[in-house]
Amino acid sequence: MKQLRCRAALVCCALIWGCAFVVQTTAMEHVGPMTFTAVRSLIAAVTLCAMMPFFHDASAEKNVRRLWKGGIITGVILSLGASLQQIGIQYTTVAKAGFLSALYVVIVPLLAVFMKEKIRPAVWIAVGIACAGLYLLSFSGTASFSAGDLLIIACAFVYSLHIMAIARFSPGLDGVRYSCVQFLTAGILCMIPALLYEEISWASLLAAKWEILYAGILSSGAAYTLQIYGQKNTEPSVASLLLSLESVFAAIAGFVLLHQTMMIREVIGCALIFCAILLAETK
Repeated sequence: MKQLRCRAALVCCALIWGCAFVVQTTAMEHVGPMTFTAVRSLIAAVTLCAMMPFFHDASAEKNVRRLWKGGIITGVILSLGASLQQIGIQYTTVAKAGFLSALYVVIVPLLAVFMKEKIRPAVWIAVGIACAGLYLLSFSGTASFSAGDLLIIACAFVYSLHIMAIARFSPGLDGVRYSCVQFLTAGILCMIPALLYEEISWASLLAAKWEILYAGILSSGAAYTLQIYGQKNTEPSVASLLLSLESVFAAIAGFVLLHQTMMIREVIGCALIFCAILLAETK
């Protein structure tokens, strides 16, 4: 039952992230990428601080040093990945950004191999099916890569490291406190280039307030905490496949919120991703 709850948490995380692609794009009409990333991260940290009394994990390890060490390390990785994605999304399409960001579904098993972890054959097959599904879901026309695409690919590598780092540091720790530390770290690090290179004003922040609040409270604070909780009893390769559902949810969000229709190839892509996840769960 606990393992099932962990998987459900990762699916909810993917749902929130899928919808976030819409707000990440519209927010760029008002604020710069580093400002957006810094403010959303700091809002996430404040939100998690407020949640601590209500979601205290009595069974969590009381090692404060390990909590701060793990939170700071994953926060540094998160700040780099989120920044690359937010900058890259300005120079490519949302569909390509969704596909390329989800390349962690391929990269995580490769990293696991380098760390001498044994990957089940079913997971490797599922990775191939998921990649085919992501391609059908996201690409149409030319498959050429722009500078923005390359930034998103770099982001996928960093997010893969983030998934592996969470798998390494989060077990036994309080998920809310751990997530709070990583977002505080990410917010401070991203605020430095935002202050140096971008123009920040209350008017621009208020113009993008709904996007920032969604990204800060739900996409950052809630979703990454769900990720930490979900990965406690889920192997990284399977976790990456579950999180890749964000591309499916992004397509659905585009249809519901932006009235974008789905072609047959996109529906087939969704079906392939679901099949890949079911296959990955096969023992």
